[in-house]
Amino acid sequence: MSDANQPEAFQPRKVRCPACAGLSLYSSHNPYRPFCSARCKGVDLGAWASEEFKLPDETPPEEPFGDPRLQ
Repeated sequence: MSDANQPEAFQPRKVRCPACAGLSLYSSHNPYRPFCSARCKGVDLGAWASEEFKLPDETPPEEPFGDPRLQ
């Protein structure tokens, strides 16, 4: 049997850490994935908690703002 028929060993992907842009292994062996460390994971969580990151709200307001005569 030749080596060409053997399956390749699994190589985890290397991705950029969303917090520091350093290389991070995207693998089950990295408990912080996609982050490279606990620090980067905490920095990202803190940004969401302080509302630095937020999803846009598409719902219209229930009551119009401003002077009703101008609407």
